[in-house]
Amino acid sequence: MSTVIDNAVIAKNSSRLMAVLDTETKNKALFTISKALFDNKDSIFEANKIDLEEAEKDGLDMPLFKRLKFDDNKLKDVTDGINSLIGLEDPVGQIKLHTKLDDDLDLYRVTCPIGVIGIIFESRPDALVQIATLCVKSGNSVFLKGGREAINTNKVLSEVIYNAGVEGGLPEGWLHLLESREDVTAMLDLNDYIDLIIPRGSNSFVQYIMKNTSIPVMGHADGVCHVYIDDDCDEELALKVAVDSKTQYVSVCNATETILVNRALKDTLLPKLVESLKAKNVEIFFEEDVTEWHHEYLDYKVSMKLVDSVDEAIDHINKYSSGHTDCIITKDSAKAEKFMNAVDSGNVMHNCSTRFSDGFRYGFGAEVGISTSKLHARGPVGLEGLVTYKYKVYGHGNIVDDYATSRKTFKHIKCDV
Repeated sequence: MSTVIDNAVIAKNSSRLMAVLDTETKNKALFTISKALFDNKDSIFEANKIDLEEAEKDGLDMPLFKRLKFDDNKLKDVTDGINSLIGLEDPVGQIKLHTKLDDDLDLYRVTCPIGVIGIIFESRPDALVQIATLCVKSGNSVFLKGGREAINTNKVLSEVIYNAGVEGGLPEGWLHLLESREDVTAMLDLNDYIDLIIPRGSNSFVQYIMKNTSIPVMGHADGVCHVYIDDDCDEELALKVAVDSKTQYVSVCNATETILVNRALKDTLLPKLVESLKAKNVEIFFEEDVTEWHHEYLDYKVSMKLVDSVDEAIDHINKYSSGHTDCIITKDSAKAEKFMNAVDSGNVMHNCSTRFSDGFRYGFGAEVGISTSKLHARGPVGLEGLVTYKYKVYGHGNIVDDYATSRKTFKHIKCDV
């Protein structure tokens, strides 16, 4: 039986073949995967039924239970995402910089795959499909570890996707599924083979991963998102956006968990907002009832607080937000820009729902997660977040000694790319 390290060696070798695949081959593999998911939907749904039955027996929280379900709607969503991915530009091989160091010496910065990526995600089988196919398009090999609640669904999905990918032209060993915590622990020690780890989950979980590996980690922490409703707002717009931000789909990381309302709206907009949220069965916790502002409900619950100004809203958000997504609702463009520049989050919104912070909605062809860190990639991590770059220098027998002895001088001419 193969161990995690055995598979890591295979994945590393596979990643070198993935890195040089042409766009046509990657798109063919994606098309083959999309078709295979439809062709095998009965076995996928049957596995998901088993997971749902076990989850119900175990009393899984309703928000997680909803995430676990993989039905025709979820299948359509993921295959639509794959088709969108096929239509996107290949992120590999893009020239991002061209400098003529001298007349016959050219420097290029060119995008390339990261290599082998280990991704740990929650109980959402659709996330497995999104992550795997993003790795195909970006030319990376991948280790996948989903929540234990979805183990049967993930097994079938990973087998279907892996086999279809190989059939479509991907190298053997490009995808591996981890099934236990022990497998994850083993992966954290494989810095010679794994190039990046992306953990999706609570902040404490992400911090645990960071503290227990020397592999670079792209942190996707919890989603404590805010909406601030300014006193200078369009009330109808404010109600529509705030309610959508909270209730359009509650069990996701870009759903709003705290609504800040300018105190001037206490007797006008606030009662209407409360009524609108209660009509959607939202339980409201006002500031006197809130003991922890950094709280992700993932449910029909929301914290609410009155603030005196946009500055107080900014201060509150920067103190308690997880750096995921925060929104201001106002007609004052100066206040909006102040908010969007000062709030330290990966996504900032003006007069639109926090639910827009999503790789598919941004046109990234889905996402591997929302990064709340600031290095390499931030916000929805789509294709661009799954590539790095290398520098290529093309010369004609050039030697450094010519420049060190001043026989030649660098020109450093910036060229269009």
